[in-house]
This record gives sequence, C-alpha cells and structure tokens, in this order.
Amino acid sequence: MRVAFLGLGVMGFPMAGHLRARGGHDVAVYNRTRAKSDAWVQKHGARAAATPREAAQGAEIVFMCVGNDDDVRGIVYGKDGALAGMGKGTILVDHTTASADLARELHQKGKEQGVDFIDAPVSGGQAGAENGQLSVMCGGEQAPFDRAKPVIDAYAKSCLLLGPAGAGQLTKMVNQICIAGLVQGLAEGMAFGSKAGLDMEKVIAVISKGAAQSWQMDNRAKTMVQGKFDFGFAVDWMRKDLGICLAEADRNGAKLPVTALVDQFYKDVQQMGGKRWDTSSLLARLEK
Repeated sequence: MRVAFLGLGVMGFPMAGHLRARGGHDVAVYNRTRAKSDAWVQKHGARAAATPREAAQGAEIVFMCVGNDDDVRGIVYGKDGALAGMGKGTILVDHTTASADLARELHQKGKEQGVDFIDAPVSGGQAGAENGQLSVMCGGEQAPFDRAKPVIDAYAKSCLLLGPAGAGQLTKMVNQICIAGLVQGLAEGMAFGSKAGLDMEKVIAVISKGAAQSWQMDNRAKTMVQGKFDFGFAVDWMRKDLGICLAEADRNGAKLPVTALVDQFYKDVQQMGGKRWDTSSLLARLEK
C-alpha cells in the first residue's frame, strides 16, 4: 500500500520503519526537522517529503505521531497540511496521545472532505515501537479500521477498535491513569525496602513472581534501585498526558484524586531537573 508517516520522533521513526521493512509498503515520511527524514530514508529507503501535504499526496493511509493537540493541528491543517493532500476515501490515523475533543474534531473535518479518521494512541514506549510490539487503542468507524488494521499490525501486538472517534484517546487516558498509580506504588515500595535495609534485587526477584507483579516492576524496578532514569518515557510527556486525563475528568465528573496527586509529584521531579527522566524517577523524589 502507498502510505505516509508524519513525525519521526523516538516512536514514529521505528514505527515508520516497520511499515517499510515488515509491511513492505511504499512509505513517504515527513518531519519538521528535515535531518530526521533524511536519516530515515538513508536507513529504510523510500522517500522524504518537504511538507505534510506532499507526503500525503497519493497515500491511501496517512499516519502521524507528534507531540500534542497543537502539533497535530499544525501538521493537519493549512495549505501545506496533510488534509490538503488527501483524497476522498483515504484514511488519517493519529497515533499522538491527544485529547478526545481533538479526535472528534478531526473526525468531523475529515468527513467534510471524504477522509476517514482514526484516533489510535499507543502504549508500549520506545522499546515497544522499536520491537513492533505496541498496543494500539483505536476510535472511529468499523470499515476504515478494518482497512487500516492490517497495516498497523506491522508495529502492533494488539490493535482494537474501542468505539467511535475519541474512544482511542479515552482508552489511552485510562492507561495513563493506571500507570501513574502503579509507578508511585512501586517507587514507595522500593524506597521503603531500601530504608529497611533489604537486598532489593532479592526482594524484586521474589515479589515479582506474586501479586505485586506488573509491567512496571518487570521493566523498571531494577533500574530504579540502581538510580538510572536517563531513558524511557519522559516526565514531561507523562505530565502532558495526565493533564489531558485531569481535564477530561473535569468534564465527565470522574474523580481522580491519586492521579492528581501523582501529577504534582511529577511536577516536583521536573523541579529537581528531571524533565526528561523516565517516569520511574518518582523514586528520586522520595530519596531526595
């Protein structure tokens, strides 16, 4: 299939690569910093475009993965935006973690010119993107989802349609709310065990085989104990995501007391200089 991928950050770069290497698709890429596009083309072949519109022209599906709502609007709208280059019957898939309102807006804007839209935020982090093992949460209509899913499968271990436009973003909010509480609990457990004088590697080895086991424990507990935080999903990104969750909760009436508290803990980490540290750096705050 002829596709486009807009946004070649730590997630988008490998995701677009899987479309080419695993999927065998004809891929056009765009990135605001042209050097990243050129580096991707050097590694994977295919072609780089100067604008989102140029990348989208002739593509059956246009994927994007950028930073936030404003970034999405900047890459989709305008004379050089993706929508300007897309024809009727094509599909726009947004992997950005953004607001549900934006997803509904893009769904409507797409409909006005015959373009289908799927909001499709992902979970699994940089490692999941590089290994092609992402969980993809989708909102939209069944027919375009059925067309897009076999293409998305190039970098997904799970890809489900959760409901109409916005449902993917709402599901990602659930994901981030769950993670926030888990990481804080893990940080407190690691800090407590260390204060108690326990051999934390042995502690992790035994409790990770019981009811306390989680992805966070399996993938972050050892590096937390070692004080290594210079990798992974950045605190800045997590605060952006939690802000979206809290704003949505204000609208729908959900109560998120722990999420709001952990968001403030991440603010403390930012003030410690940890804006780009992994989210597991909540431990550093407790050991301050």
